[in-house]
Amino acid sequence: MLLLLLLAVLVPTAGLLYFISEGISNQRDLARRSLGEAYRGQLRLVRERIDSFWEERARSLDSRTESDSPSLFFEHSVRDGLADSVIVLNRDGSPAYPSLPAAPRLDPTLRGPAWMEARSLESAGNLVLAAGKYAAIAGNEKDPSIAVLAEQASIRCQVRSGQKEAAVRAIEDWFKLQGLAYATSPDGRMIAADEALLELQLLNGSDPRLTPAADHLHHLLQNYQHPMPSAQRLFLMNQMRALSLDRQYRTFITYQAERLAERVLSAGKAVPGDAALRLSGVADTWMMTSPGGRVIALYYQADRLVSSMAGFLEPRNSSRDPVFALTRPGGHLPPHDDWMEAGPRLPGWQISMATPNAAPATGMTGRRVASYLWLGFLTIATMAVLAVLAGRLFSRQMRIANLKTDLVAAVSHELKTPLASMKLLVEALLSGEELDPVRTRKYLDLVARENTRLSRLIDNFLTFSRMERNRGKFDFAKVQPEAVVRAAVESIGERFHVDVTMDGHLPPLYADEDALVTVLLNLLDNAFKYTGDDRRIALSVTRQPNLVSFAVMDNGVGIPEREQKKIFRRFYQVDRRLARNTGGVGLGLSIVEFIVKAHGGAVVVNSRPGSGSTFTVSLPPSASAAGAVA
Repeated sequence: MLLLLLLAVLVPTAGLLYFISEGISNQRDLARRSLGEAYRGQLRLVRERIDSFWEERARSLDSRTESDSPSLFFEHSVRDGLADSVIVLNRDGSPAYPSLPAAPRLDPTLRGPAWMEARSLESAGNLVLAAGKYAAIAGNEKDPSIAVLAEQASIRCQVRSGQKEAAVRAIEDWFKLQGLAYATSPDGRMIAADEALLELQLLNGSDPRLTPAADHLHHLLQNYQHPMPSAQRLFLMNQMRALSLDRQYRTFITYQAERLAERVLSAGKAVPGDAALRLSGVADTWMMTSPGGRVIALYYQADRLVSSMAGFLEPRNSSRDPVFALTRPGGHLPPHDDWMEAGPRLPGWQISMATPNAAPATGMTGRRVASYLWLGFLTIATMAVLAVLAGRLFSRQMRIANLKTDLVAAVSHELKTPLASMKLLVEALLSGEELDPVRTRKYLDLVARENTRLSRLIDNFLTFSRMERNRGKFDFAKVQPEAVVRAAVESIGERFHVDVTMDGHLPPLYADEDALVTVLLNLLDNAFKYTGDDRRIALSVTRQPNLVSFAVMDNGVGIPEREQKKIFRRFYQVDRRLARNTGGVGLGLSIVEFIVKAHGGAVVVNSRPGSGSTFTVSLPPSASAAGAVA
């Protein structure tokens, strides 16, 4: 039934949502096509803006090639954001900066007798003598470029011989002087820069000279006014990044630009072309030659190129202007309304356009979409509310039907047993020709017990009926706890023994005496049912602060902890097989809880499987109980 109710709600809801979605989609498509015609001219305008942007950038690349040195132009282009990297070309088209390592020139020190003697000592392993010989050459040489080479060789021998401190002092004395700071070796390398790196490697982390040395080399690498081969500059940058220095000395603005240019040069792709953006042949690297043919601009990653042109693609007014997208060559065009080539500066690139989703929500279209949505929402909400109400009503009816079924079955089963017993006893008495007084009295006692049991069952069912109708009417009056206990024990009679203990001077209760007797009888009867042959059942009455407590204890089977919160439910039984053997339908504890709560009290259970159970009923004395049940 619930499944049919659910289907009756879901199927119409799904159909309604489908038709609403189709209606909104059709309205938006119609509005998008009509607006697309009006916005098509903006696609051409965006293409013209992008083409002008790259034309202006190409002219900027040629603006300072004549006034700046190649290395200085490289720095300015990267710092100004004209490109991710550039390769400046000579007039013959060869790379000027960055460039591949040049062939070394003739070493002017090869034939000098003093040089030959110093090299011989170094080759023989006489490093200290060789260092002194090289130092003597440096001190006597009038040509600074040769003197620097001699001092560099002397420092090399000092380092190899373990004279690190002497080597550091020599570097400080020779290669930080202005006149020798930019001297070059025969292969074109700046000697002072190499020696500055050597000094950093020789100093330990706690040496106060480390910071000035790192600052000096960092300044040399960032200074593009003086010649330094790009290969040497990139090598020294990598070395400094690997050292344990402060972050400021391991960060270079042009580092990524130097690396990008080196990859293109090493791959042999630094070939000038036209003033259009094309793939260089190196992974996701794009290149464009300036109109003058003196600069190759490099751009890394197509996504960054698109980001640089984002300002031309974004709508000025998100609620009215179309949305544009730029797609690289070989990329997949988005499902937009229209597209065209990006222009001669970006061959193979496409610009696409889509009208914004907010555009259809104007005028009549917007009102229609809003009416569809509101109508769908109200219809679905109404169906959902009705379905919830119907489901709750159906669940209530099912619960009532189940309770009625359980009650009828319980009444039939429980009433049948004592009636059948009394019938058998009466038939046994009547079957004899003469009535034996002893036998008759014994059978009548049994009939009286079954009658008491029957009366107790009927009282429980009547109490349950009052619980279901919420009509728990009780006759409240002052009652002594001793009287309640006495009545419960007398009702048990000789069926089983109960150990009773009571505190003295117990305060009176404001309660229905018969109802409290029913509570104790149900608890004692449960204790009797769920204990073995060696049963020990006790009833204690104690006085607590502002409470009188009745505790029924047994040594029975006990109750698992996970079941202790469920046992007060109506018709709930922990073990139905045991319940069939002992009788009962699971109403006793629910009746106990109902009566105790009606008297402003509480009932709790403390039990472990195999260790028995203790049910404690706590009730307020007469003064406070009167207010609790009023």
